[in-house]
Formats: sequence, C-alpha cells, structure tokens
Amino acid sequence: MRRLLTVLAAGVPLAAAVYLPTASAETQNASTVTAFSCTTPSVKAPAGTAVESVTAVQQAGGTIQGTGILQGTVTDVPAYCEVTVTLTHPGADDHAKVRTWLPVSGWNGRFQGLGGSAYLAGDNNVGLATAVKQGYAAVTTDAGVGDALDTSWALNSAGQVNTTPLKNFASRSQHEAAVVGKEVVDGVYGKRPAYSYFTGCSTGGRQGYMEAQRYPGDYDGILADAPAVNWDEFEVATLWPQIVMNNEKTHPSACEFKAFTDAAVTACDKLDGIKDGLVNDPSRCDFDPRRLIGTKVVCEGKELTITAADAAVVRKIWDGPRTPSGKKLWYGVPVGADISALAGADAFPVPAAWVKLWVANDPSLDLSTITYSRFTELFKQSQAEYDKVIGTDDPDLTDFRKSGGKLLTWHGLADEYIPAQGTVHYRKQVEREMGGTKRVDDFYRLFLAPGTSHCGLNGQDGSTDGLAALTAWVEHGKAPKTLPATLINADGQSVSRNLCSYPQVSRYKGYGDPAAASSFRCVSSSRH
Repeated sequence: MRRLLTVLAAGVPLAAAVYLPTASAETQNASTVTAFSCTTPSVKAPAGTAVESVTAVQQAGGTIQGTGILQGTVTDVPAYCEVTVTLTHPGADDHAKVRTWLPVSGWNGRFQGLGGSAYLAGDNNVGLATAVKQGYAAVTTDAGVGDALDTSWALNSAGQVNTTPLKNFASRSQHEAAVVGKEVVDGVYGKRPAYSYFTGCSTGGRQGYMEAQRYPGDYDGILADAPAVNWDEFEVATLWPQIVMNNEKTHPSACEFKAFTDAAVTACDKLDGIKDGLVNDPSRCDFDPRRLIGTKVVCEGKELTITAADAAVVRKIWDGPRTPSGKKLWYGVPVGADISALAGADAFPVPAAWVKLWVANDPSLDLSTITYSRFTELFKQSQAEYDKVIGTDDPDLTDFRKSGGKLLTWHGLADEYIPAQGTVHYRKQVEREMGGTKRVDDFYRLFLAPGTSHCGLNGQDGSTDGLAALTAWVEHGKAPKTLPATLINADGQSVSRNLCSYPQVSRYKGYGDPAAASSFRCVSSSRH
C-alpha cells in the first residue's frame, strides 16, 4: 500500500506546483487590485449549474496537511482566503465543491487550476498550498466524487453506471471550476488574473488535455504530464500483465521481473551512443527475454532459475495487449519500467475498478478468470461505451490553437502505468489532423524523459520545471526547444539532460561527461 500511495501521490498537483517558476514568476503589477477583503463574493452559476452555497474563510496558513490517502505536507504557507462554492446540476442530485485559495498578500496576478490523481478529481490541499506559497490564486474541484481510490459513486442503486458523477469527473467539473475560480479572483481582488494555467499529472494530465479539447478558452497555458488520455483503452490495457500471468499460469516474482528489466536496460543502453544507464528509446529496444532462460537469480536469499515460461510472460507483457488472433490492441509495459507494478499478487486497483464497475458492471467480477478472448471483449466494450465520454483523445485542437493557448507535456519513458507511446500516438494524430510537426509545435510540445517512472519528474524520480518553461512560452513567446531535467539512471545516479522536443531524440556527441546535459544534442529520430 505504501508503494501505491507513493505512485498516486506523484500525480497530485503538488508535483506540478513544487517546481513552479522562479525567475520567470515575478509578481505581476497589482497596483489596480482593490483592498483585500476575504468576504463572500457574488458568483454567477456556470451554464447548466446552480450555486447551492458560497463561503469565504480567511486562513492563517502555516503548515498544511494533505487530506485523504495521499496525505502530504506543505510548510510556511502564507495567509490565504479560502472560498468554497458548491455547485449542482439541477435534477442530477450532485454536489461539487469548487475551492479557490487566494493569498492575502503577494498575489502574482496568475491563476492556477489543479488536477487530480486516479479517481480523485482535484487537489487534496497540498497543491493548493504550494501554489499559494508561490503567489498563485488556485482552484480545484472534487467534482462531487471521492478520494483517489474511492469508486463508491460508480454505480447507482440499480447497479447501473451513475452517469452524472462520471460526466463530472470526465470533463465538465474542471471547466466549471475554471469559470468559478476566475469569478472568485475577480470578486476578491477586484480584477481578473493576467494569466491562467492548468497543471496536473496522470488523471490531472488527462484533465488538462480535456480542457484543451473541449474548453479551449479556459487556460492560457496547460502543463499536462503523463496524461491519462486514451482512458477507455489504456485503463483496460493496464490489466494485461495480470491477464497474461493468469492465462499462462506463470507468476514471476518482482525479483525475477527486475532481472529481465536490468538485462534489457544493459543491452539497449548504448542506443543513444553512450552507456549512461538510460534507455533513450524503449520502443527501439529489441532485447529478447528468452536470452535469460537458464539464468540463475537470487531472490530473498533463494536461488531461482529463469524459465522459458517466465520469458514468455515477460515477452507478452512488453509486447502489450493483443486479440487471440494477434491483432495489437494497445501498448505494453515499456522496456525499462517496473513490470511488477502491474504484475504483482493483486491487480492495480485503478484499472481493476474501471473494468469491474464501469465496463462489466459487476463489482464481484473475478479478474483472475478473464481469458484472452474475454479481455478483448472488455477492451472493445470500453472503447465503444466510453471513448466519447472520457477517452480524451480528440486530435482537433484548432480552437485551442486559435485561442492562443499553449500545451506542454513531459512523459517518462519508463512509466509503468501509462505507456508514453499512448501520448506519442495522440501527438501523431494531432499532427495528421493539424498540418504536421512544425505547425503543431507552435502550440503543443511533448518531451519524453528516458528512464523516468510515472509522474517521476515531479520529484519522485528526477525533476524538471515544466511550469517555468510554460510561463516563459505563454508570457514571453519563448517556445521551449528543450526541457532541462534531472534524471535518475539505472545505477541510481542523478544526471542532467535537456529533454528533446518530440520527435527529436537525444544523442551523445561522442565526447564529454555522460552525466552532463552538454554532452548530448537533439537530433531527428530518423538519424538514429
């Protein structure tokens, strides 16, 4: 459970807020802001909603504790005004709380919307507190649903999908939070924000893409990392390692899985021109797990021998979901990622809940009995029923581009939960829809991080300052050619890299310290 919470916590808005702009985050001119008063502002209900209540409470700040299973702590938070607006969609019997935190002093003129993690629609106070500490007015919504692993809202009393909270979680509540939050800022400060940003990873990343696709005028800039786009497909695909192990009746241990991963990283490390403990492009790694058959590994003091059955399981997991006839459905666990994260004793709870509740409508479904054929049926059912609801894969970003919006994403190439190839797939679709790489680069840039786990650059597995790059792009027109980052290699060492803007890739120059970003350059992937 501790490991699970660490992973989920990496996706909460704290991640996006920890590395907020520094030099680029100078306070905006606040001379026209009226005298601060934390009183209840007048709030007009967003279209299709009604306002149930509005409260305003001035908080002293100090140490803020994160709520729910994700927890977290932020210290030295300045005093802030907390405005809570409860919305409902008439006739739907839902109640979504929109919380806006506004610093009592030192507001930088900016507004930040915060995304969620897993089934948590918004922030658990950690991201809000960090944003306020950095001078932002910040907003989040609970969408009327629960905590990160709370799916009690999925089905109604008749055992059918509860469509209202799903629609809230999938799309509309984040938009309504943006509308309400900006109104609150205007009501408290007497002026609207100069710039508005959205930040999130995982579920929060998906929410950012949904904003760009459906509500292109909400934000000037969107930082949406390791995005859970293609939700209807990848959530089912995330069960694939369990399906493989159960159908093949072979369950390698985490230690044995690590042996395969370590061997693959060693074999493919030099593809970028230097042995540096990082696989620069896992999709080009053709390591055959059968090479380990007969190899002895020591796991918890016991010597084990890698079998052909073990290798077959790993090969299928890396390859990804296929139909019984061999047609590829989705991407597998990337080479270099922690296979055991999805191939443990129990299924990962997020996709397990999705398949049981929303797809099969059967909370008692025994996932261990799902055959390859049944898996294919569930995958296609999820696509058919939920792509338009929560798929978040519309490649037409014309309106977002016309609005002047900028979308920046980084995604770890060793993401064990959401394969980066899904994000690459979406980016390619956008290029086909909107005129090619150069035209898309004008408003949407993707950076792939070698060796990085799920939401890892939020501080769990390296770091970067994506929001600083985004603000420079939005406010000063400085499009990021690279994204400076600290990565953690296979030996646990910190190395610096300038992440390349997709589709370029990093290549060793042939000289220099392999731990230094200056020793690498970005080249066209076709030159590899």
